Amino acid sequence: MSVSERYRQAWESYWQQTSDAPGDAIWDADPSLSAAPHLDLLAPYADPSLPIVDLGCGNGTQTRYLASRFGQAVGVDLSRAAVEHARRADPAGAAEYRHLSLTDAAGVAELARRLGDANVYMRAVIHQSDAADRRPVAEAVATLLGRRGRGFVVELTAESKAVLGELAASPGGPPLKLRRVFDHGLRPADAADKEVPEVLAEAGLEILAEGPTALAQTEQWPDGSRVELPARWFVVSRA
Repeated sequence: MSVSERYRQAWESYWQQTSDAPGDAIWDADPSLSAAPHLDLLAPYADPSLPIVDLGCGNGTQTRYLASRFGQAVGVDLSRAAVEHARRADPAGAAEYRHLSLTDAAGVAELARRLGDANVYMRAVIHQSDAADRRPVAEAVATLLGRRGRGFVVELTAESKAVLGELAASPGGPPLKLRRVFDHGLRPADAADKEVPEVLAEAGLEILAEGPTALAQTEQWPDGSRVELPARWFVVSRA
């Protein structure tokens, strides 16, 4: 199964029109606000000697941090432009970056064969995937984990839609970074809250731990405070 051309082009155009400046993408938060606390939640369950794969890596900000905590880190993204961003931002080659659709089962299986069992980090991918692609995305997580890997999956909740609606209603309209998301046809918080654990289970994943959180954004409210979107995290393994 492959992603729709509309979805692929939406992400390609978004990353083509995003600069290399840190934080230019609304979700490109510093790892101290994202991957670092997430790995603290994953650490009790994960074997740090295994590689880690960052699914939906974008420009690689979180991937580079993951590489500092694991011996091998691989960032994967649907968008070629995103992968090019990531490579430019990592001239020392701390991590590896690959252009790959998570719905490409053969491509995911090839990566799994090359890496062996791996840990997985996936931040806010299921909620904005096309409905038909959500289970294949979760199945990609299961394939990469193998027997020993553990995954950290965090997804926006329905409550975040209200937060985004409030932000869009700011004086002067949506701030620039949010407006770019809408302009490219991206759909944040598109999955129902109950769908995420259902999709994980259908993909053969067991939820070992879960809890509420918020995903820090690089946009601000009119009063200067940071925008944070309600989310829920899951630590998973193969069932």
